[in-house]
Amino acid sequence: MGQSDQGSRDQGGVGRLKFCVTCALRRAALVVLAPWIAGAQAQDYPGKPIRWVIPYASGGAADITARIMAPRMTESLGQQIVVDNRPGGATIPAVDAVAKSAPDGYTWLIANIAFGANPSLFRKLPYDPLRDFVEVSQLAVVPMVLVVHPSVPVRSPQELIALAKAKPGALNYGSAGNGGANHLATEVFRSMSGIDIVHVPYKAIGQALSDLLGGQISMLFGTVTSVHPYIKSGRLKALCISNIRPNPALPEVAPCSERGVAGYNVNEWQVLVVPGRTPPGVVERLHKEVVKALADPEVKNRLAGLGAEPVGSSPREAADFVRSELARWAKIVKEAGIQPVD
Repeated sequence: MGQSDQGSRDQGGVGRLKFCVTCALRRAALVVLAPWIAGAQAQDYPGKPIRWVIPYASGGAADITARIMAPRMTESLGQQIVVDNRPGGATIPAVDAVAKSAPDGYTWLIANIAFGANPSLFRKLPYDPLRDFVEVSQLAVVPMVLVVHPSVPVRSPQELIALAKAKPGALNYGSAGNGGANHLATEVFRSMSGIDIVHVPYKAIGQALSDLLGGQISMLFGTVTSVHPYIKSGRLKALCISNIRPNPALPEVAPCSERGVAGYNVNEWQVLVVPGRTPPGVVERLHKEVVKALADPEVKNRLAGLGAEPVGSSPREAADFVRSELARWAKIVKEAGIQPVD
């Protein structure tokens, strides 16, 4: 081997060594600078309008919550918050779109009961609810009310259960689609009471309510937010509320657990989540803004007036809550004998 060859190899080795040392120094610098970079991102945030994705049509509980909070948070953050309704597909397309959005704090999602149940209802999801999202805060708990059309000859859950058992398959119920809060609440009620009723899924809760008001379907579980006006006007009969305690918006409606379905407790819930890998500083800023908005008297009163119970939990508490719901619905789906679909 000639001296020139040896020299070239030696220089190549030195070059590779320098390259490795440079890479190591860069990695070390990034580790040291990471907190500073995240802090700088949070300090500059937000610098443009924010998109708040709602995986349902307008008029539902999640949509109403977002539209109540958005003006207050727009004012506080100094950037416009645009509510973006993306209904359909059991919420999966909307949730997947947010999962694949840039993790910069400019795309939000209201995750709800379907977010917790879908991993047990569908064998394949295009996203991972734990890996692909970061929880910011639980916004609210929204109880649901079992309502029937006035033509249905019952005045209580016990009478409804007796009628359904006397006429299996004669009663039907509406929902905003498979895997939604209305569907899940009714399926748990059906399973716990041992009745045979027919599911009629719609694309939006507004369509289901319209058919219920017209007498085309018999019943549904609707959030207090969505059915409250029709109960007050007498156009629908309220049989029981899904929470374990009465709701201030409908204090005369007793819990289902006290009216023939012991242990029943299925509520709609709302958690603000953002794409995974969103900087911690941005998440913390958002959490503070959520808590501030929920504490605002006008926001608080409007939510309470619609039956929603504001929460405002920490990111860690929200994450723990979502994990508990994932586990809970895995158990419910198994016990109710609901078969996951592809």
